[in-house]
Amino acid sequence: MGLKKVHWMIIGLGVLVIGLSTIFLKTEFFFFIVGFGVLIIVSPFVYNLINENKVSAQKEEMFLEFARNLVESVNTGTPISKTIVNMKKKPFGVLSPHVEKLANQITMGIPLGTALQVFARDLDNRTISRALTLIGQAEKAGGNIGEILEAVARAVSMVDKLKKERNASISTLVVQGYIIFFVFMIIILVMQFYIIPMISGIANIESLGEIATPSIGETTGVEFSSAFLYMLLIQGFFSGLAIGKLAGGNIKYGIKHSFSLMILSFVISAVANLILSKG
Repeated sequence: MGLKKVHWMIIGLGVLVIGLSTIFLKTEFFFFIVGFGVLIIVSPFVYNLINENKVSAQKEEMFLEFARNLVESVNTGTPISKTIVNMKKKPFGVLSPHVEKLANQITMGIPLGTALQVFARDLDNRTISRALTLIGQAEKAGGNIGEILEAVARAVSMVDKLKKERNASISTLVVQGYIIFFVFMIIILVMQFYIIPMISGIANIESLGEIATPSIGETTGVEFSSAFLYMLLIQGFFSGLAIGKLAGGNIKYGIKHSFSLMILSFVISAVANLILSKG
Protein backbone atom coordinates (compact mmCIF):
# COMPACT_ATOMS: atom_id res chain seq x y z
CA MET A 1 0.00 0.00 0.00
CA GLY A 2 1.38 3.39 -1.04
CA LEU A 3 1.48 6.46 1.09
CA LYS A 4 -1.50 8.76 0.76
CA LYS A 5 -1.67 12.54 1.08
CA VAL A 6 -2.56 12.34 4.77
CA HIS A 7 0.49 10.14 5.38
CA TRP A 8 2.77 12.69 3.73
CA MET A 9 1.20 15.41 5.88
CA ILE A 10 2.01 13.39 9.01
CA ILE A 11 5.59 12.85 7.81
CA GLY A 12 5.86 16.60 7.15
CA LEU A 13 4.62 17.27 10.68
CA GLY A 14 7.30 14.96 12.07
CA VAL A 15 10.01 16.77 10.09
CA LEU A 16 8.68 20.10 11.37
CA VAL A 17 8.81 18.86 14.99
CA ILE A 18 12.43 17.73 14.52
CA GLY A 19 13.25 21.11 12.99
CA LEU A 20 11.68 22.96 15.93
CA SER A 21 13.64 20.78 18.37
CA THR A 22 16.74 22.89 17.60
CA ILE A 23 15.16 25.63 19.71
CA PHE A 24 15.64 23.36 22.74
CA LEU A 25 19.21 22.36 21.84
CA LYS A 26 21.37 21.57 24.90
CA THR A 27 18.29 21.22 27.09
CA GLU A 28 16.75 18.09 28.56
CA PHE A 29 13.80 18.46 26.19
CA PHE A 30 15.83 18.25 22.96
CA PHE A 31 16.13 14.46 22.73
CA PHE A 32 12.50 13.91 23.69
CA ILE A 33 11.26 16.30 21.01
CA VAL A 34 13.51 14.69 18.39
CA GLY A 35 12.27 11.24 19.45
CA PHE A 36 8.68 12.41 19.23
CA GLY A 37 9.31 13.73 15.71
CA VAL A 38 10.89 10.46 14.61
CA LEU A 39 7.93 8.47 15.96
CA ILE A 40 5.55 10.74 14.02
CA ILE A 41 7.52 10.17 10.80
CA VAL A 42 7.59 6.40 11.27
CA SER A 43 3.89 6.10 12.23
CA PRO A 44 2.45 6.08 8.64
CA PHE A 45 4.76 3.21 7.64
CA VAL A 46 3.85 1.25 10.77
CA TYR A 47 0.16 1.87 10.14
CA ASN A 48 0.48 0.62 6.55
CA LEU A 49 2.25 -2.54 7.67
CA ILE A 50 -0.32 -3.25 10.38
CA ASN A 51 -3.13 -2.63 7.90
CA GLU A 52 -1.53 -4.95 5.34
CA ASN A 53 -1.33 -7.75 7.93
CA LYS A 54 -4.98 -7.15 8.85
CA VAL A 55 -6.11 -7.19 5.21
CA SER A 56 -4.09 -10.37 4.59
CA ALA A 57 -5.91 -12.11 7.46
CA GLN A 58 -9.27 -10.91 6.09
CA LYS A 59 -8.38 -12.23 2.63
CA GLU A 60 -7.70 -15.70 4.02
CA GLU A 61 -10.94 -15.65 6.00
CA MET A 62 -13.05 -14.57 3.00
CA PHE A 63 -11.26 -16.98 0.65
CA LEU A 64 -12.39 -19.79 2.93
CA GLU A 65 -15.98 -18.57 2.46
CA PHE A 66 -15.37 -18.30 -1.31
CA ALA A 67 -14.03 -21.88 -1.43
CA ARG A 68 -17.02 -23.21 0.52
CA ASN A 69 -19.46 -21.53 -1.85
CA LEU A 70 -17.50 -22.93 -4.77
CA VAL A 71 -17.69 -26.47 -3.36
CA GLU A 72 -21.43 -26.27 -2.70
CA SER A 73 -22.18 -25.07 -6.23
CA VAL A 74 -19.83 -27.48 -8.02
CA ASN A 75 -21.29 -30.42 -6.06
CA THR A 76 -24.69 -29.61 -7.58
CA GLY A 77 -23.22 -30.21 -11.04
CA THR A 78 -22.46 -26.63 -12.05
CA PRO A 79 -19.11 -26.20 -13.88
CA ILE A 80 -16.49 -24.34 -11.87
CA SER A 81 -16.25 -21.50 -14.43
CA LYS A 82 -20.02 -21.00 -14.37
CA THR A 83 -19.99 -21.13 -10.57
CA ILE A 84 -17.42 -18.33 -10.34
CA VAL A 85 -19.43 -16.16 -12.73
CA ASN A 86 -22.58 -16.78 -10.67
CA MET A 87 -20.74 -15.69 -7.49
CA LYS A 88 -19.65 -12.42 -9.07
CA LYS A 89 -21.99 -10.24 -7.01
CA LYS A 90 -21.86 -12.18 -3.75
CA PRO A 91 -20.39 -10.28 -0.79
CA PHE A 92 -16.87 -11.49 0.00
CA GLY A 93 -15.56 -8.43 1.84
CA VAL A 94 -12.05 -7.44 0.77
CA LEU A 95 -12.16 -10.28 -1.77
CA SER A 96 -15.22 -8.93 -3.63
CA PRO A 97 -13.41 -6.77 -6.25
CA HIS A 98 -10.98 -9.61 -6.97
CA VAL A 99 -13.78 -12.17 -7.36
CA GLU A 100 -15.60 -9.79 -9.70
CA LYS A 101 -12.44 -9.34 -11.76
CA LEU A 102 -11.98 -13.13 -11.90
CA ALA A 103 -15.56 -13.60 -13.09
CA ASN A 104 -15.16 -10.88 -15.73
CA GLN A 105 -12.02 -12.53 -17.09
CA ILE A 106 -13.80 -15.87 -17.40
CA THR A 107 -16.76 -14.18 -19.11
CA MET A 108 -14.33 -12.62 -21.62
CA GLY A 109 -13.08 -16.10 -22.53
CA ILE A 110 -9.79 -16.08 -20.63
CA PRO A 111 -8.86 -19.67 -19.62
CA LEU A 112 -9.67 -20.51 -16.00
CA GLY A 113 -6.07 -21.43 -15.19
CA THR A 114 -4.80 -18.07 -16.44
CA ALA A 115 -7.57 -16.18 -14.64
CA LEU A 116 -6.76 -18.00 -11.39
CA GLN A 117 -3.09 -17.08 -11.75
CA VAL A 118 -4.04 -13.40 -12.07
CA PHE A 119 -6.40 -13.81 -9.10
CA ALA A 120 -3.58 -15.28 -7.00
CA ARG A 121 -1.13 -12.57 -8.06
CA ASP A 122 -3.61 -9.81 -7.18
CA LEU A 123 -4.30 -11.27 -3.74
CA ASP A 124 -0.58 -11.70 -3.01
CA ASN A 125 -1.13 -14.23 -0.23
CA ARG A 126 0.94 -17.41 0.07
CA THR A 127 -1.82 -19.62 1.50
CA ILE A 128 -4.36 -18.53 -1.09
CA SER A 129 -1.84 -18.81 -3.95
CA ARG A 130 -1.10 -22.44 -3.08
CA ALA A 131 -4.81 -23.26 -2.96
CA LEU A 132 -5.51 -21.54 -6.29
CA THR A 133 -2.58 -23.28 -7.95
CA LEU A 134 -3.99 -26.64 -6.81
CA ILE A 135 -7.46 -25.73 -8.12
CA GLY A 136 -6.02 -24.67 -11.49
CA GLN A 137 -4.00 -27.87 -11.85
CA ALA A 138 -6.98 -30.00 -10.83
CA GLU A 139 -9.27 -28.28 -13.36
CA LYS A 140 -6.66 -28.77 -16.08
CA ALA A 141 -6.10 -32.45 -15.23
CA GLY A 142 -9.82 -33.26 -15.02
CA GLY A 143 -11.31 -35.80 -12.62
CA ASN A 144 -13.71 -35.13 -9.78
CA ILE A 145 -13.21 -31.39 -9.32
CA GLY A 146 -15.76 -31.34 -6.51
CA GLU A 147 -13.70 -33.64 -4.30
CA ILE A 148 -10.55 -31.66 -5.06
CA LEU A 149 -12.28 -28.39 -4.15
CA GLU A 150 -13.50 -29.94 -0.90
CA ALA A 151 -9.92 -30.99 -0.10
CA VAL A 152 -8.70 -27.46 -0.82
CA ALA A 153 -11.44 -25.95 1.35
CA ARG A 154 -10.57 -28.34 4.19
CA ALA A 155 -6.88 -27.49 3.87
CA VAL A 156 -7.55 -23.73 3.98
CA SER A 157 -9.93 -24.24 6.90
CA MET A 158 -7.31 -26.27 8.75
CA VAL A 159 -4.66 -23.58 8.18
CA ASP A 160 -7.05 -20.94 9.51
CA LYS A 161 -7.92 -23.10 12.53
CA LEU A 162 -4.26 -23.78 13.32
CA LYS A 163 -3.45 -20.06 13.13
CA LYS A 164 -6.26 -19.22 15.55
CA GLU A 165 -5.21 -21.99 17.95
CA ARG A 166 -1.62 -20.82 17.74
CA ASN A 167 -2.62 -17.23 18.49
CA ALA A 168 -4.69 -18.37 21.46
CA SER A 169 -1.91 -20.51 22.89
CA ILE A 170 0.75 -17.88 22.31
CA SER A 171 -1.22 -14.99 23.86
CA THR A 172 0.22 -15.85 27.29
CA LEU A 173 3.76 -15.51 25.95
CA VAL A 174 2.85 -12.14 24.42
CA VAL A 175 1.59 -10.90 27.79
CA GLN A 176 4.75 -12.22 29.43
CA GLY A 177 6.84 -10.34 26.87
CA TYR A 178 5.10 -7.08 27.76
CA ILE A 179 5.47 -7.76 31.50
CA ILE A 180 9.20 -8.45 31.11
CA PHE A 181 9.62 -5.21 29.19
CA PHE A 182 7.77 -3.18 31.84
CA VAL A 183 9.96 -4.74 34.56
CA PHE A 184 13.01 -3.72 32.53
CA MET A 185 11.60 -0.20 32.20
CA ILE A 186 11.03 0.09 35.96
CA ILE A 187 14.63 -1.03 36.62
CA ILE A 188 15.95 1.58 34.19
CA LEU A 189 13.86 4.36 35.76
CA VAL A 190 14.98 3.36 39.27
CA MET A 191 18.60 3.49 38.12
CA GLN A 192 18.10 6.87 36.46
CA PHE A 193 16.27 8.67 39.26
CA TYR A 194 17.48 6.92 42.43
CA ILE A 195 20.67 4.87 42.05
CA ILE A 196 22.62 7.27 39.81
CA PRO A 197 21.77 10.35 41.95
CA MET A 198 22.74 8.37 45.07
CA ILE A 199 26.14 7.51 43.59
CA SER A 200 26.48 11.12 42.51
CA GLY A 201 25.84 12.30 46.08
CA ILE A 202 28.47 9.93 47.48
CA ALA A 203 30.99 11.13 44.91
CA ASN A 204 30.27 14.76 45.78
CA ILE A 205 30.82 14.09 49.49
CA GLU A 206 34.15 12.36 48.83
CA SER A 207 35.30 15.24 46.67
CA LEU A 208 34.79 17.87 49.42
CA GLY A 209 38.04 19.63 50.30
CA GLU A 210 39.74 18.38 47.15
CA ILE A 211 40.55 20.33 44.03
CA ALA A 212 37.27 21.05 42.21
CA THR A 213 36.75 18.49 39.49
CA PRO A 214 33.65 17.62 37.48
CA SER A 215 31.56 15.23 39.58
CA ILE A 216 29.19 12.56 38.44
CA GLY A 217 26.30 14.88 39.21
CA GLU A 218 27.58 17.39 36.68
CA THR A 219 27.79 14.80 33.97
CA THR A 220 24.33 13.40 34.61
CA GLY A 221 21.11 15.14 33.55
CA VAL A 222 20.67 15.39 29.81
CA GLU A 223 23.38 12.80 29.03
CA PHE A 224 21.94 10.12 31.30
CA SER A 225 18.34 10.95 30.36
CA SER A 226 19.05 10.53 26.64
CA ALA A 227 21.14 7.38 27.22
CA PHE A 228 18.40 5.70 29.26
CA LEU A 229 15.78 6.77 26.71
CA TYR A 230 17.79 5.24 23.87
CA MET A 231 18.19 2.07 25.89
CA LEU A 232 14.42 1.82 26.44
CA LEU A 233 13.64 2.52 22.78
CA ILE A 234 16.12 -0.09 21.54
CA GLN A 235 14.85 -2.65 24.03
CA GLY A 236 11.24 -1.86 23.08
CA PHE A 237 12.01 -2.24 19.36
CA PHE A 238 13.68 -5.65 19.65
CA SER A 239 11.25 -6.90 22.31
CA GLY A 240 8.38 -6.10 19.96
CA LEU A 241 10.03 -7.99 17.09
CA ALA A 242 10.54 -11.00 19.36
CA ILE A 243 6.90 -10.88 20.48
CA GLY A 244 5.75 -10.69 16.85
CA LYS A 245 7.92 -13.64 15.88
CA LEU A 246 6.36 -15.70 18.68
CA ALA A 247 2.80 -14.57 17.99
CA GLY A 248 2.68 -14.52 14.21
CA GLY A 249 5.62 -16.64 13.14
CA ASN A 250 7.09 -13.67 11.27
CA ILE A 251 9.14 -10.71 12.47
CA LYS A 252 6.99 -8.25 10.47
CA TYR A 253 4.06 -9.01 12.79
CA GLY A 254 6.17 -7.60 15.60
CA ILE A 255 6.35 -4.10 14.09
CA LYS A 256 3.11 -3.07 15.79
CA HIS A 257 4.39 -4.40 19.13
CA SER A 258 7.71 -2.61 18.63
CA PHE A 259 5.95 0.64 17.84
CA SER A 260 3.63 0.29 20.85
CA LEU A 261 6.50 -0.44 23.24
CA MET A 262 8.58 2.42 21.84
CA ILE A 263 5.66 4.84 22.23
CA LEU A 264 5.13 3.66 25.82
CA SER A 265 8.85 3.97 26.52
CA PHE A 266 8.96 7.48 25.14
CA VAL A 267 5.84 8.70 26.95
CA ILE A 268 6.68 7.10 30.33
CA SER A 269 10.29 8.29 30.16
CA ALA A 270 9.21 11.84 29.26
CA VAL A 271 6.64 11.97 32.07
CA ALA A 272 9.12 10.52 34.57
CA ASN A 273 11.72 13.12 33.59
CA LEU A 274 9.23 15.95 33.99
CA ILE A 275 8.01 14.76 37.40
CA LEU A 276 10.90 12.94 39.10
CA SER A 277 13.76 15.12 37.87
CA LYS A 278 12.26 18.03 39.85
CA GLY A 279 12.41 16.04 43.07
